[in-house]
Amino acid sequence: MKKLITILFGSMLLLVNLQAQKTKTLKTASDTAAAFDAYVQKSMKDWEIPGLAIVVVKNNKVVFKNSYGTTELGTGNKVNNQTLFACASTTKAMTATAMGILVDQGKVKWDDPVIKYLPSFRLYDPYVTTQMRVRDLFLHNSGVGNTDFLWTFNMLTGDEIMEKMQMVPPSYSFRAGFIYQNIFYGIAGKVIEKVSGMSWENFITKNIFQPLGMLHTRAKLALVTDPNIAKPHFRVEGKIQVIERDSADRIGAAGSVYSSIDDISLWLQCMLDSSKYEGGRLVSPSTWMTLLKPQTFVTASEFYPTQQITKPNFTTYALGWFQQDYKGKKLNFHTGSLSGEIAIHGQMPSEKTGVYVFANLDHAEARHALLFKAFDQYALGGDTDWNTEFLNLYTGIRNKAEAENKKEEAKRVLNTKPSLDLNAYTGTYSSPLFGTIVIRIQNDQLQAYNIKAGTAILSHWNYDSFLLSWNKKWQGKGIANFHLNNEGKVDNINFDGIELTKEK
Repeated sequence: MKKLITILFGSMLLLVNLQAQKTKTLKTASDTAAAFDAYVQKSMKDWEIPGLAIVVVKNNKVVFKNSYGTTELGTGNKVNNQTLFACASTTKAMTATAMGILVDQGKVKWDDPVIKYLPSFRLYDPYVTTQMRVRDLFLHNSGVGNTDFLWTFNMLTGDEIMEKMQMVPPSYSFRAGFIYQNIFYGIAGKVIEKVSGMSWENFITKNIFQPLGMLHTRAKLALVTDPNIAKPHFRVEGKIQVIERDSADRIGAAGSVYSSIDDISLWLQCMLDSSKYEGGRLVSPSTWMTLLKPQTFVTASEFYPTQQITKPNFTTYALGWFQQDYKGKKLNFHTGSLSGEIAIHGQMPSEKTGVYVFANLDHAEARHALLFKAFDQYALGGDTDWNTEFLNLYTGIRNKAEAENKKEEAKRVLNTKPSLDLNAYTGTYSSPLFGTIVIRIQNDQLQAYNIKAGTAILSHWNYDSFLLSWNKKWQGKGIANFHLNNEGKVDNINFDGIELTKEK
């Protein structure tokens, strides 16, 4: 009898201890979530972010998900878990996965030449044209410098953009460096279309979004009909305001997806769990490993400024993912940025932890702070105040840029006049590569007009240089230099490295 009582008493103690441990675990999880929630709210306040949504996944489960703020300043429209945000360049990992699906189906190989599927594909260097592989489309190592002007300064179709690439001289040797390049992801989308027999947007919808249950996600802005979408915001002359939404649809595979935090959490869980989802997996284990395998080194000048504080030992790029080490672990991540809209997606497979952040303020780098804080809080430990660290970092970067601008302004030669009457500068200026800009007189001032960028006022700066200020103020300012020929007539205009010849 005594022995039985002892056993019963021991069992009761065990149950009490287990319950206490369970209560402690629940309390700890609740405390962690509360602390992280407070951190998110403080970060939003410090960076003046109108609206934000975030999810953290740990061990295949969502451990934190919340939405904050407003879809548009000055309204009562609150962000919720179904609010659509721009995925922007975090779309690139989706496009790489889509190609991986076709690789697993045996319809394409990573090392197939691009011209095998796109015979009209041409680059400036004929050798690179023949040697460019499907894999290279994802690695920013083509030798071609940034060509975003092809979609930000023009209204070209995707096919026309690809055709223009043969006019772009290389900036460095093939596979000998790294310069971020959106256009090749757009071309990867065309390979997917050629191989699959359906549009890129239909392919990823059918093969990624639908299997995962991402029913509110849209591959292109043009497909979005839901009014519950975050408006883009930009700090203009010190004040945050709503701006006109930009669209990446013409280079869709590089960054045109719109999703909600509810939907994107499904994508986050899937890719963190080697592409598994309920009912199957998107790609084979070997293809998933290929997607995340370091493919090329990223130079310090091309990596994120956050490296100044996180001090990684390596910085690489995989297929749609930047990579670095953090506290001895490999971190795969990618930001997304369109005018006034941002995102970041980070995954640490070794710790089974992932983070995704949406926000509607241009380059609000609280996204990096929340990324690293989430990994500290939910996986690795640590009490670094990343928000303060990165706020100081980017404030310093902004102050340095402003100081450099003042130095340039100081070089201005005062009390000069244009060489010619203003009418002599008017006309149409064009380039086979860059497109067209029209210079005209409006209210006794020179005005520039571009079909994509809009209008800009040209105020005399010095000699034959004018300060170009876009009406869409978030597009910034620049110096437009008019060059005269031997006859004393205006021959061309140059601004931000873009040179356009005056049409006769």
